[in-house]
Amino acid sequence: MKPLRALIVDDEPLSRERVATLLAPDDRVLVAGECADGRQAVAAIRAVAPDLVFLDVQMPELDGFGVLEEIGAAEMPHVVFVTAYDSYAIRAFEVNALDYLLKPVDPERLAVAVDRAVEQAGRRAAGAPDPRLAALLDSLERRRRYTARFVVHERGGAFFLPADAVAWIEAERNYVRLHARDGATHLIREPLKEVEAGLDPERFVRVSRSAIVALESVERVEPWFRGEHVLILRDGTRLTTSRAHGEAFRALLG
Repeated sequence: MKPLRALIVDDEPLSRERVATLLAPDDRVLVAGECADGRQAVAAIRAVAPDLVFLDVQMPELDGFGVLEEIGAAEMPHVVFVTAYDSYAIRAFEVNALDYLLKPVDPERLAVAVDRAVEQAGRRAAGAPDPRLAALLDSLERRRRYTARFVVHERGGAFFLPADAVAWIEAERNYVRLHARDGATHLIREPLKEVEAGLDPERFVRVSRSAIVALESVERVEPWFRGEHVLILRDGTRLTTSRAHGEAFRALLG
């Protein structure tokens, strides 16, 4: 079998160098090129038609997901995503059974990813497309329908707070208080019901009349009275599910 021609895409030179160095002894893979950003990656994939792409998720302008969307699932070679810790990205990869590596790249995990790429290349050559990338693209499209960031007005100015940075949301009459993961809180003038309508239900869940929680912020769940639960967040915050709104959370617990 000919070696797989691999493209390494990462905006950090040291990260590209590490992957290339770890791949060098493996005669199943030939590094056919490196790209420093998403635009270069799109052009290289179309020009070189590699068998395998090590694709960084977090890149300026056009990120790894953007590269996937530009190329399309049908034309995309086998992908191993490379990421610094990103809870949403990791959840998306695991849900769709896609290969990913955390930075700094571990040699053993890389070897396993190459094993899978070799196996997948044989299947693609036999005419069986990989449906997992299409499923990931579909989930990305659905995510765009939901709130990606909040506009926070403070001290005569305004700034954007990414939804990913929010640990939980608390109702305060006609306002809501956004509790960020870094411990800061921000008040925005919008009813909790309207905020809830714009949030991704796979990432945020209403747990009581006055609180919405980001699932990634929940560290522990403890049983409480009458089927209710106490949620202990990573920052130590304790929230209690209500009978009226706890059903959705109980469903997630199975």
